[in-house]
Amino acid sequence: LKVAVSCTQRLPALGDLFSISAYVYAQKPQLDIHSFEGTFTREDSDPTVHESLSIENTLWASTVVASGTVIGVVIYTGKETRSVMNTSNPKNKVGLLDLELNQLTKALFLALVALSIVMVTLQGFVGPWYRNLFRFLLLFSYIIPISLRVNLDMGKAAYGWMIMKDDNIPGTVVRTSTIPEELGRLVYLLTDKTGTLTQNEMIFKRLHLGTVSYGTDTMDEIQNHIISSYSQSSAPKVRKTVSSRIHEAVKAIALCHNVTPVYESHAGVNGETEYAEVDQNFSDENRTYQASSPDEVALVQWTESVGLTLVNRDLTSMQLKSPGGQILTYYILQVFPFTSESKRMGIIVRDESTGEITFYMKGADVAMSTIVQYNDWLEEECGNMAREGLRTLVVAKKSLTEEQHQDFENRYNQAKLSIHDRALKVAAVVESLEREMELLCLTGVEDQLQADVRPTLEMLRNAGIKIWMLTGDKLETATCIAKSSHLVSRTQDIHIFRPVISRGEAHLELNAFRRKHDCALVISGDSLEVCLKYYEHEFVELACQCPAVVCCRCSPTQKAHIVKLLQHHTGKRTCAIGDGGNDVSMIQAADCGIGIEGKAVFSSVFYFASIPLYQGFLMVGYATIYTMFPVFSLVLDQDVKPEMALLYPELYKDLTKGRSLSFKTFLIWVLISIYQGGILMYGALLLFESEFVHVVAISFTALILTELLMVALTIRTWHWLMVVAEFFSLGCYVASLAFLNEYFDVAFITTVTFLWKVSAITVVSCLPLYILKYLKRKFSPPSYSKLTS
Repeated sequence: LKVAVSCTQRLPALGDLFSISAYVYAQKPQLDIHSFEGTFTREDSDPTVHESLSIENTLWASTVVASGTVIGVVIYTGKETRSVMNTSNPKNKVGLLDLELNQLTKALFLALVALSIVMVTLQGFVGPWYRNLFRFLLLFSYIIPISLRVNLDMGKAAYGWMIMKDDNIPGTVVRTSTIPEELGRLVYLLTDKTGTLTQNEMIFKRLHLGTVSYGTDTMDEIQNHIISSYSQSSAPKVRKTVSSRIHEAVKAIALCHNVTPVYESHAGVNGETEYAEVDQNFSDENRTYQASSPDEVALVQWTESVGLTLVNRDLTSMQLKSPGGQILTYYILQVFPFTSESKRMGIIVRDESTGEITFYMKGADVAMSTIVQYNDWLEEECGNMAREGLRTLVVAKKSLTEEQHQDFENRYNQAKLSIHDRALKVAAVVESLEREMELLCLTGVEDQLQADVRPTLEMLRNAGIKIWMLTGDKLETATCIAKSSHLVSRTQDIHIFRPVISRGEAHLELNAFRRKHDCALVISGDSLEVCLKYYEHEFVELACQCPAVVCCRCSPTQKAHIVKLLQHHTGKRTCAIGDGGNDVSMIQAADCGIGIEGKAVFSSVFYFASIPLYQGFLMVGYATIYTMFPVFSLVLDQDVKPEMALLYPELYKDLTKGRSLSFKTFLIWVLISIYQGGILMYGALLLFESEFVHVVAISFTALILTELLMVALTIRTWHWLMVVAEFFSLGCYVASLAFLNEYFDVAFITTVTFLWKVSAITVVSCLPLYILKYLKRKFSPPSYSKLTS
């Protein structure tokens, strides 16, 4: 096969072999070709045949080839792909805890500089005072909590590991260490609908013919009509009955799609796989359907359930099996694939038995309402089905004569061979056929909710988290899913924002919305754009007061824009969750994305000398093996059991206030550090005045004991690993005393006097804090203590 491709643009992916003009847009990780222009010439036939290259000649990654053979051509997929054009450069996400620690570290650095200046001032600026200033800076540099940073990062890693190993959420992968800390500070959760709140698994629920409607409890009537219509040898040309209308509708649904039935091949006698169609098992149990859309699979499965089964399909024909077992063959003359712009798909088929040519089309009501003949029920019934949470499709047909079809084929092929403006020319030819089509039926399929989505959303709402649903679906469907999923509680009012296109209309609608209190908001993407253009601050302020917000007909860019608006106007932490490529921008923009893890005292005592009290390994050991494990074990601490937290989600509200790490708590810990540092130093002076050469052993031992006791003071729920960490650290310190002879006198530290006086210093350092904690818990207990008592 010799291929000659007409060139309009040289593309780097194809090198010097040949180039094609291709506009490729990817909506998901697989390619989703929007339009693909090119032609090739087959010179192996007589006469020479010119054919166009189009979307029908492309295969994406992981495609299942049901029939035929494939010749591969590389298509350029660079910056013009939809995935690249739809996504923004991801920002470097920094956790709120890190930002707060940065502020506190800056404050500590200023305190370090101020303290060093004070010490030099008390020296009287004698001698090389600037040298002493830098000495004090180095000496007091331990005020900056470097070890805290290490412990926090290790704690984050531990929390991430716990999340990935949680049996309640198997398969979870934590891709950033900031996830655990952000999960406790979230205020806004922004979620996609299809595939996130719903399972993206469709079930056929409703067939409406205009005068009669069939639901799940009356599908057997449709089956009886189908059996009756195919049992007659030839249908008389009389006025259309309900039976004939049902037959036409079901046949249209069974033919108008891009579904391919696939049968599992069985192994031959020698273990070889047989691929011949005559050897394949065409039984119902062995058949599965392959399609790009779950909606289409649901429709074809439904036609099978009522008696008209799709049993085979290739590029040129498809076969249906009637209730009586008869095979009906239809030749595929043209297929017009579904696109996000047209919102419809069509097919032209020829009945092998009668030779009749029929053009079938199905699509969204907004696209089909202007194509079908006048009727007085379509708009109303579409709204009714949408309010039930059903996804609707309008099905229509048009009979063509041989002359009409041949004229269309000539114009269509000529348009497809055009090199310039091919898409526009092809669309114009197809639109000439899409006129005054006969409306056959309206279908409704249901996208089932995810398991436990209702109690989950209720729990999040009770925890004070505000949930926004951002979806591309129509307003009625989004509103219904919001109610059925309990995103909006049953007792809450819903304000549906009327479509606005001007500043004046937006102002009036905002005023109407402002007069309502505690109601959920439902708004379309177009109206949202107008409001944000003229009244951004007012709109966001009102929307943030709503318990729930639903944005329908949202584009991927709008989803990301909404996340950034919330971050900018509220300063709160946001979480975005989605399952598809159209949610990537939103997930990247959110703070948390889910796709569907001191001392200062010694120098002033010793005449402001700029020398450290603890040198060498003592400082290294203090920041590592002496104190790291107990501090690190705090990741196992729990204020309440997980079961209690799920039972009372209101407890989450305390976390969002950020009281665990504020300047108030920071100052309290600074005061505690100053108090304990003073007790350790001056206690050693008071009790060991005659033996002050051992001040290092005395004060450092009391320091280690104080650190371990302070960790114990902080713990709310003990875990056996915490006990192990405490005793392991103490054991490491006691064992090291025998080896650090340059710092410790073994004969001195083994005396009873040393032990009881160190114990006394430690008790004075820690006991008042334990008493204060007891009094605080008694007279001002935290909210969770009432549940654990």
